[in-house]
Amino acid sequence: MNSLVPSIRPTLLVVAGPTAVGKTALCVRLAQHLQTEIVSADSRQFFRELSIGTAKPTPEEMQGVPHHFIDSHSIQEEYNAGRFEADALALLAELFQRQQVVILTGGSGLYLQAVTEGLDEMPLANPQVREELQRELAGLGLEPLVAELAQRDPVTYARIDRQNPQRVLRALEVTRSTGQPFSSFHTAQNKPSRPFDVVKVVLTREREELYERIDQRVDQMIAAGLLAEVESLVPYRHHNALQTVGYKEVFDYLDGLQDWPETVRLLKRNTRHYAKRQFTWFRRDPAYTWLHPDEAEAQIAKLLAERAASA
Repeated sequence: MNSLVPSIRPTLLVVAGPTAVGKTALCVRLAQHLQTEIVSADSRQFFRELSIGTAKPTPEEMQGVPHHFIDSHSIQEEYNAGRFEADALALLAELFQRQQVVILTGGSGLYLQAVTEGLDEMPLANPQVREELQRELAGLGLEPLVAELAQRDPVTYARIDRQNPQRVLRALEVTRSTGQPFSSFHTAQNKPSRPFDVVKVVLTREREELYERIDQRVDQMIAAGLLAEVESLVPYRHHNALQTVGYKEVFDYLDGLQDWPETVRLLKRNTRHYAKRQFTWFRRDPAYTWLHPDEAEAQIAKLLAERAASA
């Protein structure tokens, strides 16, 4: 496979896809064949304290392949896509001194975009609007705010994790402050150039196959001690990384809002919904080649060979 790698500009191989689709296993095989390293762009696997609920790859699953940005930060630190962009680009500059191809993988579309294209300029936060939204969230709950987002910015409504209060509030904060949809700021024309080529693939499976894998993953998380992990994270529950599928449902259980069987049902249902939103994000980028994991290795070899031939 190394013979298929272009010899002029280095290549960043992006392997995206929804939760439970099989990214880890494929990327480890690719990294072994290419004798390269993996950069994780999973927005929650950065945090050392979050392991079970994020399906963080185990040392056995990594098979000795270096994985960067896993367990790189504490949940007590603030970390976002902008900081990740800067940190990942600095790391890639180092890795490309010794690797012709590096693999970037994850299901967090914004973080993948940050590295490959850069982020759009966003308006500064309006503290008054933010406080108003926080009061509405506390008094009325998330549902009316999601309904407002659907009415005022259907594009963002379709893209984001609508069960994540921070994502919803940020979109409405910009929309209310500027009078323009949050999505209208995601159209920057002058993207920064990158000193590497990018090959993008997204992994997909038939819906029933993926849903079965999601259900199995949730069962595995529970057996591995998800409840105990969430209990240990109660002091940090306000953190954005914990306002997400896999943690929010268990916090609701701890708050007495539902029993355990209902919690498990919601974990599975909400993870399936999250996978749909991940697919929606990736579909908007025509640069992605869609592949089933079983055929991906051979097809990626062809993509790299084509890149080598045109280099």
